[in-house]
Amino acid sequence: MERYRSKVEDLSKKIAAEMHMAVYDIEEKTTAKGKVIVVFLTKIGGINLDECALFSRRLSEELDQLDFIPERYYLEVSSPGIERPLKLKMHYLSAINELVEIVWDKDQNRITTKGWLQEVNPDNIVIKDNEEIIQIPMSAIHKAWTCFSNSRTREQL
Repeated sequence: MERYRSKVEDLSKKIAAEMHMAVYDIEEKTTAKGKVIVVFLTKIGGINLDECALFSRRLSEELDQLDFIPERYYLEVSSPGIERPLKLKMHYLSAINELVEIVWDKDQNRITTKGWLQEVNPDNIVIKDNEEIIQIPMSAIHKAWTCFSNSRTREQL
């Protein structure tokens, strides 16, 4: 996918912007049915099924017309979900004031921290876990994702 990822990404971003959405991430995976290109979309208030279907049709038409992907593939379009992975700086920025879980290294130990994302700085993020403020270096993070919580209160932020 590296050969054509930037083309798929540019095309996806253009169509998403026209539809007042944003591309959250693009993944390629191999399944029993073959190569699958997955485009994750986001927008304030969330993405619905009709928007995913419309985006999928538009992107599929463009990809078919341009025909730059040599092998057979399947296209999937989805929301990243309420519990979404945080991979890029923009993902962290979009998750400020949300409950997150971070797996990271501290003093040669792998730690899992869950708390409210307070800040995203150039080299670290700041999490509030109960009353404790934890600064986590971006370079120490192995995996991060948002966590669903229906009991968020202002005091936790």
